[in-house]
Amino acid sequence: MRIGELARRTGTTARALRHYEQAGLISSARAANGYRVYEEGAAVRVSNIRYLLDAGLTLDDVAAFASCLDGDMPAAPPSPRGLEIARERLAVLDARIAAQTEARDRLAAALVRRGGGGA
Repeated sequence: MRIGELARRTGTTARALRHYEQAGLISSARAANGYRVYEEGAAVRVSNIRYLLDAGLTLDDVAAFASCLDGDMPAAPPSPRGLEIARERLAVLDARIAAQTEARDRLAAALVRRGGGGA
């Protein structure tokens, strides 16, 4: 299938697919006309990449799961390395949330002090 069809089937963009390919997460062959051609299994692979990205992982994190991207990832039990990556990513997200909450609280307090109301 060509890149546009793969994008439609997986709910992503051709640009994202090229990015995944550049990161080594998916691969394609080239047709005689130069178009990228993907195998049928690429749809499952891309769906699993999207699943991991939507869960908060980065493309670098997803690369650690390359060997299991072709299966039923949401139903598979996590590996020890997968759990480690998830815990690391969760810690990063928690730190970002804490920093954003602190910034929001400072801004709200400044508005109250200046008579601008609070949130």
